[in-house]
Amino acid sequence: MRETIIRAVSGLLYTSILVASILSSEVIFIILFYLLSLVCLVEMQKLLRLKSYALYFLQAILFYLFSFLKFNQDATILLLLITVFVNLFLVKDLLVVKKIPVFEKKKYIIIIFYLISSTIFLTLIPTIEGVFIPKLVIGIFFLIWTNDTFAYLIGKNFGKRKLYEKISPNKTIEGFLGGLVFSVIMSYAIWYYTHFLTMWTWLGMAIILSIFGTLGDLIQSKFKRQAGVKDSGKLMPGHGGLFDRLDSIIFASPFIYAYLYILNYVS
Repeated sequence: MRETIIRAVSGLLYTSILVASILSSEVIFIILFYLLSLVCLVEMQKLLRLKSYALYFLQAILFYLFSFLKFNQDATILLLLITVFVNLFLVKDLLVVKKIPVFEKKKYIIIIFYLISSTIFLTLIPTIEGVFIPKLVIGIFFLIWTNDTFAYLIGKNFGKRKLYEKISPNKTIEGFLGGLVFSVIMSYAIWYYTHFLTMWTWLGMAIILSIFGTLGDLIQSKFKRQAGVKDSGKLMPGHGGLFDRLDSIIFASPFIYAYLYILNYVS
């Protein structure tokens, strides 16, 4: 019971800070996620047992390019294609694994690139035709939170069949389906109360976030198993590290951006 309360309070504080920053302004939103991604990068660096500070300079350079990407469609699409390819490569690595290997040094740059570039697309998503629209990114967060919450609750109480036991023993097929169903319900609620975009657009985002969010969570679980740790950090009591909370949305972001781009909502 005590752990549940700590988890709830920690999650509520985290949610409040995110929503408040998103509603404040685009600049505050971007600054906050720059800082959050920096914390995630520190946690990932510890998982990889790297001591080089060059990663922080790499992140600074890539986020500096963010301003250029916002006004250059060709550069944005090029980075999107590379990021989607890298993320799908990580999925391939996840699905074909026969045993939990140690980290391969040649894949360090791929892992770091995935983290930084995917976060960039999270900051690009809420800008439609040059206008920052907070309710878009808040809606996306509500979808991913709904999926995570109900996947956990249904999996814990009704889960019997393991989703991918060798990577994440606690995840179940029932939990995944529960998260997906409640995300779809939430997508309808978001559309009904905001009348922003179409119901089918929100439905599509709910499905994409449920599938790719779960894959992102599994990939993060694999990283932690390779590092031999339970959590990526201790920043959030009851949840673990910040990357443990953001892994789903970070991994799914480029796919959501691609989806909205195909529908001509972002450019």
